[in-house]
Amino acid sequence: TLHTARALPLSRRLHKPPASRAAMGKQKKGKTKAFAAVKRMISPKDARIKKPAPNPNQLPKLERQRKDAEVRNVAQTPASLFFSHNMSLGPPYHVLIDTNFINFSIQNKLDIMKSLMDCLYAKVVPCVTEAVMAELEKLGPKYRVALRLAKDPRFERLPAMRQGNEYADDDLVERVTAHRIYIVATCDRDLKRRLRKIPGVPLISIKERKYQVERMPEGQ
Repeated sequence: TLHTARALPLSRRLHKPPASRAAMGKQKKGKTKAFAAVKRMISPKDARIKKPAPNPNQLPKLERQRKDAEVRNVAQTPASLFFSHNMSLGPPYHVLIDTNFINFSIQNKLDIMKSLMDCLYAKVVPCVTEAVMAELEKLGPKYRVALRLAKDPRFERLPAMRQGNEYADDDLVERVTAHRIYIVATCDRDLKRRLRKIPGVPLISIKERKYQVERMPEGQ
């Protein structure tokens, strides 16, 4: 055999026989398996991974960033408003009357129609909503005088803004937000606080046994 190896040329002695196809296939398969094993690693966004607790000192900053990222819904300003001056208000004034305003007017012996005209120096159209009528009916026979007064034919009856809404305060706020053509007559502190946030809506309340108007623009 030594003589045979010496007899072979150098190129033949250095040349290795090609690997079989089966061996190559096995080699490739092994590489694919290793690659797939790497891909099966857990994702860093997996819900099972516990996130580190935020720094307590950074909490106000994170809260501020979250609020800034929120979509803000800004209500459109009515075209009749010039800053807080409501140009759509004018005689005859439409006055929305609340439940307690009718009761306090009776207690102070004030005629609603006459006192409103004396307060605003113009013709007045008192308006009573269905929610106010429903509240007066629920109060029972003790407030039958107020209910009879609310049914005065000179008072305009307005339907509820939303069907089934029997809470008068919400109905009044929703109405004046949608239509800035009303003056609201009420003695309810909470309702007045809510209405003061709406620009261009004057208020009428009872003070010292007479009606007093608040936030009425100059020259109207």
